[in-house]
Amino acid sequence: MAGNDGSHGLMLVTGASGFVGSAIATAARKVGYRVRVLVRRSSPRTNIHPDDEVVIGDICDRGSLLRALQGVRYLAHAAADYRLWSPSPAEIIRTNVEGTRYLMEEALRSGVERIVYTSSVATLQLREDNSPADENRPLPETGAIGPYKKSKVLAERLVEDMVKQHQLPAVIVHPSAPIGPRDVKPTPTGRIVVECACGRMPGFVDTGLNLVHVDDVAIGHLLALRRGRIGERYILGGENVFLSTMLADVANIVGRRPPTLRFPIAPLYPVAFAAELYARLSGKTPFVTLDGLRMASHHMFFSDAKARRDLGYTSRPYREALTDAVAWFKRSGYVPLSKAVQGQNPNSRLWTSDHRLGGG
Repeated sequence: MAGNDGSHGLMLVTGASGFVGSAIATAARKVGYRVRVLVRRSSPRTNIHPDDEVVIGDICDRGSLLRALQGVRYLAHAAADYRLWSPSPAEIIRTNVEGTRYLMEEALRSGVERIVYTSSVATLQLREDNSPADENRPLPETGAIGPYKKSKVLAERLVEDMVKQHQLPAVIVHPSAPIGPRDVKPTPTGRIVVECACGRMPGFVDTGLNLVHVDDVAIGHLLALRRGRIGERYILGGENVFLSTMLADVANIVGRRPPTLRFPIAPLYPVAFAAELYARLSGKTPFVTLDGLRMASHHMFFSDAKARRDLGYTSRPYREALTDAVAWFKRSGYVPLSKAVQGQNPNSRLWTSDHRLGGG
């Protein structure tokens, strides 16, 4: 396996200042890729490694895309506007759909050899019986709840069409709900972890989600890049967990009593409506949203059996990911240090190339 000499070639990672993108850049660097990152001028640099080559630009600006793609052999497109609510939903659509279109078109013109496109499990249909969904039932645009899910459905269909019509060399991956270090914004799932760790979540609704360590998602991207079939979709997931279980585990990690109140979803809709109205006036992101409640009415459970079978993908226990997430939120000042378990889980690590990327 190659070392840190860039012998795998140059990889461009979009979204590297964010959560999943920074994990991909870290994983790629560790196994021998030269890494270039495309970041906006206003993006925080907390997650940017000093060894990475930085290009300032935007995925909606073709000029900066041309500069970023020069000499690039591989592309990991993880940049996205990951908000379940926005006062301007059109911004989410533009970034996630048109930005993807511009980037894929310029990647084709630049002769990029292989692309891994970061979609989302949000583009897959859930099962009515709450059993784990898979890649075989893509969600139609009409079934997408909210601008984020709609934008990811449209962007994924765009990539699939370009694979068929223009031989775009892209593999599609579907991360579930990643948790772990470097969640700077944080993501909607990360916000749940923070609020619970701070004792600000008295209860929960009856829902569930598939939780996975962000570093396992990153390794999954590299596996898809090397072993995935062009045009195929692969879920990169972890464990299916009820929200009540997740919150109890967070409380246990930080030494708090777990939330015990179970809220029915229907009475929360007026609360969400009021929260969104206040958000429009204050400019602050609402913690509960109408679209979030609509999604929470389902158990968002998924099966990553295809990625495990075809890519050799694996994931660590979700509680390890949760411990890493809480530890990082503590160190970064999101969660008070008192009553919290100190330090990083010594058994948690970014699995190296000889574990899952050797050979093949």
